[in-house]
Amino acid sequence: MTSAITLDELTVVRSGNTVLDHIDAEIPAGEITGLLGPSGCGKTTLMRVIVGAQRITGGTATVLGSPAGSAALRSRVGYVTQSPAVYGDLTVEQNVAYFAALYPDRRATARTDVADAVAAVGLGPFTDRRADALSGGQRSRVSIACALVAHPELLILDEPTVGLDPLLRAELWERFSAMAASGTTLVVSSHVMDEAAHCAQLILLREGRLIEELTPAQLTERTGAPTLDDAFLALVRKQEEAA
Repeated sequence: MTSAITLDELTVVRSGNTVLDHIDAEIPAGEITGLLGPSGCGKTTLMRVIVGAQRITGGTATVLGSPAGSAALRSRVGYVTQSPAVYGDLTVEQNVAYFAALYPDRRATARTDVADAVAAVGLGPFTDRRADALSGGQRSRVSIACALVAHPELLILDEPTVGLDPLLRAELWERFSAMAASGTTLVVSSHVMDEAAHCAQLILLREGRLIEELTPAQLTERTGAPTLDDAFLALVRKQEEAA
């Protein structure tokens, strides 16, 4: 499979407002695709479509060969929301172990998987600490560990590095790159354009519309801009001039 996700004329309308407007895109398998654009551009809605948590108004979204939201995808797709989804009265280890137990075929190795997932997000020293005693950034890392523990084929991460210090952000991106190298497909949203440099492909959104689908190198080459931030602005202004 060359494409993990195919979006065809994907449209989402909520309360009379068009949130996603006829999106056509192909997300390659085994790579990191960055979903970038300003707040409110439709990134989270698109991710919710991919994991089957958002009703589609028109078009289609095909994920790992099946319609988005299919029951067969539940054990194959991991999703990390922007807000930490953890149980405050459980420790870091207990939170991750709970999510590991949701996948019965992995119970034989769950203990090792839990330790690996906790270590991967830099929370080894906090294994026995309750989640409600952690900082906001640490709770976000627990959420990521809960998704990593199942070794999903497709991992969707909504703003995973918000609130994290630069060193941890770099370590997480190294982890994401290693996962992609081993065959996992990752879709990572961000409104910070410098994170686009870590991605193999970019999907740039603005006001629910697809601006471009290209690589970081193609983005800077096409615009001649010195930075990815400047390149994104150049594309937006070019579209506005053409409209």
